[in-house]
Amino acid sequence: MADNDYDPAGSTQMFRAFVDETPAPQAPGSVSTYGSTNSNRTGLIVGIAVVALVVIGAVIWLAVK
Repeated sequence: MADNDYDPAGSTQMFRAFVDETPAPQAPGSVSTYGSTNSNRTGLIVGIAVVALVVIGAVIWLAVK
């Protein structure tokens, strides 16, 4: 009897197992290994602002030149 859901490479089953995993609950007061999302978001915003200023400065410099 053939199993219709069998994937010979196993990648589909491994992906489904990965997606179905739920993160383990953390104990109260424990420190996250990923850091705070606010600091990551702030760094991203500052980085984007710096890149935007560099691009605007380059456009102005090329327009004046």
